Amino acid sequence: MTDTKPGFWSRKRLFGASIGMALFFMLVGIIFWGGFNTAMEATNTMEFCITCHEMEENVYQEYQGTIHDANRSGVRATCSDCHVPKSWGHKMIRKIQASKEVWHKMLGSIDTPEKFDGKRLHLAKNVWHSMKSTDSRECRNCHDFDTMDPAKQKPRARKQHMNAMRQGMTCIDCHKGIAHKKVHDQLEDEELEQMTQPDPSLIREVPQRWLDFEKQEAEREQAEKVAAKAKREQRAAEKKLAAEQAAAKAAEAAATQATTASTENTEKAATPDASGISWDVAPSREVGLFYPGQSSMEWTLVGKYHGGARPFKAGDRCFDCHDKETQAMGEKIVTGAKEDLEPNLIPGKRGSIPLTVQAVYDEQYLYMHFQWPDTEHAPVPFVEGGKMDPENPTKLAVMLSSDEINEDENPAIKYTRQAGCWGTCHHDARDMPTHPDAESLSASAHAQTLDFSQGVTKYISESRTKIEEKGRRGKKLGGWDKLKDGEALKAEMDAGHVMDLLRFKSGKGETEDGHILEQRVMTGGQGFEATAALANGTWTLEIKRKLVSTQPGDLSLTKDKLYNIGFAVHDDYSDARYHHVSLGYKLGFDNDEAEINAVAK
Repeated sequence: MTDTKPGFWSRKRLFGASIGMALFFMLVGIIFWGGFNTAMEATNTMEFCITCHEMEENVYQEYQGTIHDANRSGVRATCSDCHVPKSWGHKMIRKIQASKEVWHKMLGSIDTPEKFDGKRLHLAKNVWHSMKSTDSRECRNCHDFDTMDPAKQKPRARKQHMNAMRQGMTCIDCHKGIAHKKVHDQLEDEELEQMTQPDPSLIREVPQRWLDFEKQEAEREQAEKVAAKAKREQRAAEKKLAAEQAAAKAAEAAATQATTASTENTEKAATPDASGISWDVAPSREVGLFYPGQSSMEWTLVGKYHGGARPFKAGDRCFDCHDKETQAMGEKIVTGAKEDLEPNLIPGKRGSIPLTVQAVYDEQYLYMHFQWPDTEHAPVPFVEGGKMDPENPTKLAVMLSSDEINEDENPAIKYTRQAGCWGTCHHDARDMPTHPDAESLSASAHAQTLDFSQGVTKYISESRTKIEEKGRRGKKLGGWDKLKDGEALKAEMDAGHVMDLLRFKSGKGETEDGHILEQRVMTGGQGFEATAALANGTWTLEIKRKLVSTQPGDLSLTKDKLYNIGFAVHDDYSDARYHHVSLGYKLGFDNDEAEINAVAK
């Protein structure tokens, strides 16, 4: 009997199996892998995620309508885009970790909204820690510094992204609560600070595109300053020439008794205001005043309230991030969109005011010229008659302080170099969140020293032994009751550690010249002159103040220094904190680096 020779598919061997069997197992493997991968991808869909009512009834409801759900470009980030890694190895680890979540679903740990909210902070912290440990890997699948265009970002975002690259920060350090309910404000400030500490290992090289843009911006700003200066000099030269020509014609006319022509030519030569200043040759700055609500100095220093707390503490100025955003900020606060900052809404109140500021000087005086639009009356619902200050349709205040640095490299007046007059606005002042009640004020040991007739007024840190700036363990923000003794306050006054305060009141055209140290004092200064008018819906105010004063609380100005300056307008008969305020600016004399540059008259 002859043996049958094995066929090709059964004769050849591959890893100990015939070719046919090997191909069969490979086919089975492909089918298995395809099925496994298909099932795996199915668990990454939004539809699968919200089959659990815990997800559908809680976080999914919060997600709807956010920038990740619906946006102008139509690019949607679903659950898995943010919470499941793309790479296979990390994805498998995450899926194994998810088994714990399945177990807790079976236990009913978060099967009601109340249970879910009870564990929400714990769950959120788990996600934050995970994202921090991976350098926000899932965020960076879409958001990459290398492909970001800094020219299309707001100044604040651009600056903080640059800080992140240079200091070693990651997306989740700043961007919590983007797609879900904000809960990081429940953290203690110590924990939040620890959680958002920069990691040196995350410092990265700044992309060339960013460096090029940074250079271009610096060159553009310098070119604008040079062009503005050249334009001012040209205008001044034209004015001088016109004045000389007018004077020559006037002299000629006088000689020939042609006085009428002389008068006409003289009037055309210049258009000065009451002070004799031709303001059209002075540089101007549009300052955005915005409605601040209850955003105190302490509020800006607490990270869970103010996302800019860390860069501010690192030395950034409010101006650096927010100069172009004042209109949007004011609108959010005045309408209640920023819920934690305004409990007393005034329907119809505007969120911002564009204030045009100009300044010139001579040997004795500083002259300032202000213009801003008037507004329609918006009655205040919680004030009888709808007007807080019925006698004054508008008031304008100017605050000035030294910009000097002490020997210890700290500002002579805390926070004023970065925040301007914001350093006088505290969380426990009148109409602010932690303002003490009348009984506490009357029982205070300081009731004989401070004027509490209107509650706690503005003060600066130098007048207190301590100010609570963190609010940890239930402590109230502020330091109204931590007043220094009389001798220490006198030393601060003698050292010039005060905010000089000038205010114009439109009702009777009154002026007030005071200062802020331990409290707001509206008298005692050298005084200043003011001329104001309302015409065609625009307020115009001109003030004239001596550069040098010997009065306590007054700031003497010299032409070789910079000063901190801030502005506030109480429009529409408003009073107290219901005003519009500026960020902190720098005042200089013939100094193009100053935001408010006073030029020689």
